[in-house]
Amino acid sequence: MNILYLAFIRLPTEKAHGVQIMKTCEALAEQGVDVELVIPGRKTYIKENPFEYYDVKKNFSIKKLYVLDLVKWGSLGFTFSALWFSEIAKWRKSFWKADIIYSRDAFVLLQYLLLRRKLVYEAHTKPTFISTFVAKRSYKLIVISEGLRDAYIAKGIPEEKITVAHDAIDPEPFQKHYDQKESREWLGIPQDKKVALYVGKIDEAKGADTFAAASEHVPEDTLCVLIGPESPLKDSLKAKYPKALFLPETPYRELPRVLASADVLVLSNSAKNEDASLYTSPLKAFAYLASGKPIVASDVPALRKIFGDKVLFFAPNDQYVLAQQLINPIQRKNIQPWFSWEDRARHILGQVVN
Repeated sequence: MNILYLAFIRLPTEKAHGVQIMKTCEALAEQGVDVELVIPGRKTYIKENPFEYYDVKKNFSIKKLYVLDLVKWGSLGFTFSALWFSEIAKWRKSFWKADIIYSRDAFVLLQYLLLRRKLVYEAHTKPTFISTFVAKRSYKLIVISEGLRDAYIAKGIPEEKITVAHDAIDPEPFQKHYDQKESREWLGIPQDKKVALYVGKIDEAKGADTFAAASEHVPEDTLCVLIGPESPLKDSLKAKYPKALFLPETPYRELPRVLASADVLVLSNSAKNEDASLYTSPLKAFAYLASGKPIVASDVPALRKIFGDKVLFFAPNDQYVLAQQLINPIQRKNIQPWFSWEDRARHILGQVVN
């Protein structure tokens, strides 16, 4: 079986979708599928080979297409570059040989609806006019949460056409023991504090502002640490909340080592953002579970569905309640990840292969 995965992204990227796409391709290939990932040749400041950067087996191929990188010009530039990318991809032999054309990009798949190709669309955010139009006409719709499934059903997509496949992790890297003291020394985190750690994008949808604000209300022996890419919000929070420690992002492959530095892990999604509260399936949630560390998470429907009774919840967007929950978090026993990437790939293939 041949799958052509089209991803209009720069690769490698520091963003989570790069991890998710690479791990999905690796896992599908592990199931005996011939996978080709096609991406535009967009500029990226990360110079490492994608397979090395994400610690992924080289069991599938990556093809870069020449596309004018006009994304920095805003929505018009993005649209033009995406159209160029989808048009060039259509003229490759592998496009017509593939049994399935697979993508997270509804706009890219939109160009192929009349070409009699078997299209599989994987949705990660709330339905839009274009994504709903594509989902209705695709062979299958993969969604990453029950919230997204319900949202697309409400848009008229038949339930039998939809497959829920939460995101996942590789359990194996988390089976290696990392010494907390050494991990903190590597990251530059003080040894004499109880560390509450958030890893990921520093933005309001993820509740990074709520967690940073909680640093003002925790005991002196507790340190709130945020690890993530640079952004204007990160700079603003750093200036506003000097008691919190802000550190640079680290490659995804180092995540088990990073999480080992913590005493408690924080997932602070905002209830004010639909995708973050209703539709998400954060990669970090499954990594947090695999680490075996105590977890404090905002009580939004998407996280409640993933975590169940395995974590301590707090009222979303409430810095004071979050600070209280960090004082004595409960460590749950026998926590297992929801999904490995291979589990996820088998689940998807079981739905799309007839």
